[in-house]
Amino acid sequence: MKKIYKSNIKDRMSIIEHLEELRTRLFYAFIIFCITTIVCLAYTKNISFIIEKPALGIKFLQLAPGEYIFVSIKMSLYLGIIFSSPFFLYQIIIFILPGLTKKEALYVIPTLLGSIILFFTGIFFSYKILIPAALKFLVSYGSDIVEPIWSFEEYFNFISLLSFSTGIAFQIPIIQILLGLFKVLTSNKMLQYWKYVVFISTIISAILTPSTDPITQIFMSFAILILYFSGIFILKTLQK
Repeated sequence: MKKIYKSNIKDRMSIIEHLEELRTRLFYAFIIFCITTIVCLAYTKNISFIIEKPALGIKFLQLAPGEYIFVSIKMSLYLGIIFSSPFFLYQIIIFILPGLTKKEALYVIPTLLGSIILFFTGIFFSYKILIPAALKFLVSYGSDIVEPIWSFEEYFNFISLLSFSTGIAFQIPIIQILLGLFKVLTSNKMLQYWKYVVFISTIISAILTPSTDPITQIFMSFAILILYFSGIFILKTLQK
């Protein structure tokens, strides 16, 4: 019988007790989500200024009655989900931790923590590099013909989609590590497939980036390749 990781649990919990504990932890996560959303809603104006910062020289319009109000609510909900997600994963870790062995915990916990860090790193990368590059291209293209006046809702949809897709793309090393640990693919095999990865990264970047400009796709493709080779390096280190 596997040794339980948490030593202070003496008796096995029943299914009802497990469900009650899960419900409690999900309730805590929901409370944090609500608090985070309310805080974001209270500081909507400041958040809007931060979101508009990459779009220098662009004039935003409210094209429908109450558009900014609905965008503010949507923006607060999205940010509430993003910022409360680490606490949600923390509750999940605490819930499953007693049933893990020490060896399993050494794999599961760093993997989840790494996934959170990479996701927020992807959002930061998108905000600092991808979004400014995409906007610069989109504004300059045809600027002598049309004046860039955008809907704030469409602009928010654009950057939220790009940020979220970049955060998902940054999970590549986590997927590689899981594939390697479960003996699905070795690090040497991954290294042999680098030519295919270059081609696939181009396709993925074209799918994930909502704009059609080549600059954003090149940056995204380059980031995917760096993440892929980083995943190989980490996997080789873990398997030594």
